[in-house]
Amino acid sequence: MSKVIVLAEHESGELVRGSLNAIQAAKEIVAKVGGGFDVAIAGSGIGAVAAELAQYGAATVYQVESNALASYTAPAYAQGFEVAVKASGASYVLAAATAKGKDTTPRLAARLGAGQASDVIAINGDASQLLYTRPMWAGSVLGQVKVNTDITVLTVRTTGFDTAAGGQGQSAVETLNADIDSAALRMEYLGLDSVKSDRPALTDADVVVAGGRGLKEPTNFKLLETLADHLGGALGATRAVVDEGWVPNDWQVGQTGKVVAPNLYIAVGISGAIQHLSGMKGSKTIVAINKDPEAPIFQVADYGIVADLFDIVPELTEKISNR
Repeated sequence: MSKVIVLAEHESGELVRGSLNAIQAAKEIVAKVGGGFDVAIAGSGIGAVAAELAQYGAATVYQVESNALASYTAPAYAQGFEVAVKASGASYVLAAATAKGKDTTPRLAARLGAGQASDVIAINGDASQLLYTRPMWAGSVLGQVKVNTDITVLTVRTTGFDTAAGGQGQSAVETLNADIDSAALRMEYLGLDSVKSDRPALTDADVVVAGGRGLKEPTNFKLLETLADHLGGALGATRAVVDEGWVPNDWQVGQTGKVVAPNLYIAVGISGAIQHLSGMKGSKTIVAINKDPEAPIFQVADYGIVADLFDIVPELTEKISNR
């Protein structure tokens, strides 16, 4: 019997990359406590996603099916995933700390009578007592917590764990018909108002170019758009400029936005408030461009350019375009 189960996520029939980080975290727990791990995916008509998940080394992939799961609502998905957890008999339940993962897991933990640790970035200890490292106080403190209940529910930050590799054999796929109590949902899915873009998703991009108040006005974000296009990267922003309405909400990087860890993060006109740093300081290489040599962003940057961004960004863009 597997001791760990991963709650995988999909979007429009496509596996969400963060689920692979959660699978890697599950493998770390298995290495400490023994046993194996299962994966659960919930929805309607999700056979292709379940088949894709079968290559990552799970003992069983549970395909939780119901018409009530065709569109996402947290109460319905909590019910569906409960069916998979009980079928697995797992003691550890993991999900990526995405918007849906954070939305569903507290409801699932309540249904299971389980304790939860959220935004876990490292798993320590051994089979006798696992400890979970998680950021606190906007990332300025790293604390270690333990869970004392028989079942542990975790959400893991995708930036804290590698992406699980495929080609690990072929898992058995078992379809579970979730008997969703629609009367108990008290929530109805109406629609999704999403932003379409040709750029990579912010959380999946290898390169992120982000801007802050140093850009002075929203039209100056066009400088970053050109640079990001040449690098094949995504665009990010601080909470301050999002709150001002300069850019869309889904560009926000930080504690109350998205947590990213690309190979290259270019921070332009960003002072480095702790709220923003907590969302990007795990990036592999950080380049900061700011005319204030005392800006906190330079404390986490690998490379710093103390200069006027309106001089540096066009020059940098030109040199990259001429590579």
